[in-house]
Amino acid sequence: MLSIAHIDCDAFYASVEKRDNPELQDKPVIIGGGQRGVVSTCCYIARISGVRSAMPMFKAMEACPEAVVIKPNMEKYSRVGKEIRSRMQALTPLVEPLSIDEAFLDLTGTERLHHASAAETLAKFIRDIEADIGISASVGLAPNKFLAKLASDLEKPRGFSVIGAAEAEQRLAPMPVGKIWGVGKVFQTKLDRDGIRTIGQLQTMDANTLARRYGSIGLRLAHLSHGDDSRDVTPSRGAKSVSTETTFRTDISDFHVLKPILRDLSEKVSFRLKKSELAGRGITLKLKTSEFKTITRARHLTDPTQLADKIFDAGVALLEAETDGRRFRLIGIGVNDISDASQADPEDLLDATSGRKKKAELAIDKLRGKFGNSAVELGLTHAAKQARKAAEDK
Repeated sequence: MLSIAHIDCDAFYASVEKRDNPELQDKPVIIGGGQRGVVSTCCYIARISGVRSAMPMFKAMEACPEAVVIKPNMEKYSRVGKEIRSRMQALTPLVEPLSIDEAFLDLTGTERLHHASAAETLAKFIRDIEADIGISASVGLAPNKFLAKLASDLEKPRGFSVIGAAEAEQRLAPMPVGKIWGVGKVFQTKLDRDGIRTIGQLQTMDANTLARRYGSIGLRLAHLSHGDDSRDVTPSRGAKSVSTETTFRTDISDFHVLKPILRDLSEKVSFRLKKSELAGRGITLKLKTSEFKTITRARHLTDPTQLADKIFDAGVALLEAETDGRRFRLIGIGVNDISDASQADPEDLLDATSGRKKKAELAIDKLRGKFGNSAVELGLTHAAKQARKAAEDK
């Protein structure tokens, strides 16, 4: 039955900006920031010139010097995304968001409600959001999530593609193995070394052979290569992580300069966790070298936290091990293994100061909420601004 859909808005951020400024309609638009930043997304006109998401901005401007560059406005994009999400939920309660602008939908049993097939309901939906909200989208319709996601990518923008169960193997066979969910560049290289380049080659291999060779992912390859995917559409996804990062105008190698910047980022992540009533056990530090190599380091806490102190303490220990003279152009900190905040930061009987620190931080949060973030500024937070300024003035 064709009832699982993947809906993906076309170049979402850029589309919102073009909607709000008609003068941009026929121009290449890049959403990103500064010569030292990266491309968040870009419109399809810019893509013709070779611009891609996550590309360094200086390379994007070399590829498309006539592009209009706009800094991301996440508040606006979130508002539009929520409006589209609300319309999805009017079609079916089974909506699984993947990001601000895409989601899986399960329309099983909605024919009576909408007096139309799933395909007809989806076609009307994308026509309506383009007419009413001004944003176009592409749709993939299939019997499962894997095939629906593949289908939505086939004819972007404004695409509507269907992959049925009977034709799945034939459609999949010529596709590169990188099209399979979970096969990233590193694993794709490994498969290539083993002589496996297309999904069709996987289809000819025994599941036990793939499992022995590649472990649990081998079994997934065996199933997905034939178009089999048993995952349900799950509405309650929630946040998987909360993170933030910053890119420097000038590369920084000094631990004592990076440390206060990390403190500032830790406070921002903490604020977002508290506002969303979330906490997490996993702390991840992200660094990007001057050669654009990304480094991630992680550690796991005993209890979930939403406190800036604990996020920073874990992050700074990871940072210290990496500051060995290399120059960094980006630093970020994130919290994962997300849970409800009700279990966050229990009193530590072995650390008499932990309770006082927690109360002090929450008191500072209240003052900032009432008088603004600059009302209470810790030494390290203030030092972060000075460190950034000093590094950029060199």
